[in-house]
Amino acid sequence: MAHNSFPHRSEWFLPWVGMEGLLRRWRGFPRVLWAICQWSQHPPCRLYHHPPGRAKRLLLSHFFQPQNLRENQVVRLEDKSAEVTCKSQRLMLQTGLIQPAGPGCYHYLPYTVRAMEKLVRVIDHEMQAIGGQKLDMPTLSSAELWRATDRWDLMGKELFRLQDRHNKDYCLGPTHEEVITSLIASHKTLSHKQLPYLLYQITRKFRDEPRPRFGLLRGREFYMKDMYTFDCSSEAAHQTYELVCEAYGRVFTRLGLQFVRVQAAVGSIGGTMSHEFQLPLNIGEDVLAVCSNCSFTANVETLDPRHPNCPVCQGKLTETKGVEVGHTFYLGTKYSSVFNAEFINAQGKPSLLEMGCYGLGVTRILAAAIEVLSMEDCIRWPGLLAPYQVCLIPPKKGSKEEMGIELTGTLYDDITEALPQLQGEVLLDDRTHLTIGNRLKDANKLGYPFVVVAGKRALEQPCHFEVWCQSSNEVVFLSKQGVIDLLRKVQTV
Repeated sequence: MAHNSFPHRSEWFLPWVGMEGLLRRWRGFPRVLWAICQWSQHPPCRLYHHPPGRAKRLLLSHFFQPQNLRENQVVRLEDKSAEVTCKSQRLMLQTGLIQPAGPGCYHYLPYTVRAMEKLVRVIDHEMQAIGGQKLDMPTLSSAELWRATDRWDLMGKELFRLQDRHNKDYCLGPTHEEVITSLIASHKTLSHKQLPYLLYQITRKFRDEPRPRFGLLRGREFYMKDMYTFDCSSEAAHQTYELVCEAYGRVFTRLGLQFVRVQAAVGSIGGTMSHEFQLPLNIGEDVLAVCSNCSFTANVETLDPRHPNCPVCQGKLTETKGVEVGHTFYLGTKYSSVFNAEFINAQGKPSLLEMGCYGLGVTRILAAAIEVLSMEDCIRWPGLLAPYQVCLIPPKKGSKEEMGIELTGTLYDDITEALPQLQGEVLLDDRTHLTIGNRLKDANKLGYPFVVVAGKRALEQPCHFEVWCQSSNEVVFLSKQGVIDLLRKVQTV
């Protein structure tokens, strides 16, 4: 608002006397009101205020993203009794992706939440493509259900247990076999024509780990996708089992992660068949046996130590370490028989449902992907999961290239207008009190797939931007149209 829109100080603040002064004050009053209203509707534009009619620019300075980029700051963030024991944990702490809230529990900060939401969308797509239906079950689980399957005692100290005001026992669910089976059992008129059911949820889980470590790889509170399937026969249940396993494989393939499906123990879940989906990692707590002759792979805990060769072809087994990111179980009627979960078969008679259960560790996949793909000092994301795909870095304010600040803002608008799939995926590092070098270092550490810098060549004719492509570790100089053409290939979810 122009300064002269306001009444002059001498017109408004000096004490007038007589009728003339009073009238002069009243004549000026509407002008003041109008000016204030106009200012409130259109405050002075900030340097990066988005132009009218265009998408709002996402500015890095507005984000709650604490950064502790020096190595010696990280341990101080952790609980005093904990240790920073792996690369992903250290990097996620340094870059403000997570912050400790207690042993094995973390605040997931905005970048992490965005990455997790993208991972959930990938999982939802693959689960629903095979007929999965999403639901949400209570975290608070009655002890009566767990006692019915004897797992209240079998699970031991792993369960977080509590009592309500009526002294009834509950636990915070680490898994939901009892809960889902009792839900299905409450529907007494289930027909074979309605089957199979593939029901899944993505929720927080709780497990009282004796020694939480490795950040999100082994915590006491975490996100998991758990699916429970219900079929009318053992044959149909096995077909569903393979269907879900294939969908799991597609999830990891889309993320660009090399995985191994291995024979596994059924453990406290139970059933007659189980497989783990493992990412080979040196910090992994599982030891995997891989046959050099055939496709046999297994967790060594399922093998007889007296027979060192492959049980299928007698080939030599080699050992490697891995991190479990998924687990599948064929349950049969283990739970349906306890809760009398039945359906009406083709002969019109009640029959027990055949079940399977399947888990994906959402937060564990995210951390394991960072562990696998990242360098020692820089995060690298699966392309689909990067919190933001593009980071734009304008020149430092007051530098010789300061005119490039406006060019960067225009480039932001042109990218989001030309490429609708990147709306909400482009971030402008408006911290122009810092040098380009410092902001480029931060961007490299946070792992944006594409970093676009407006340096000296942005002011030349023709204008060229410096583009850092993190996946290929290449730096290229491109015109504005060249930048848009390069980003046109970016896939988002």
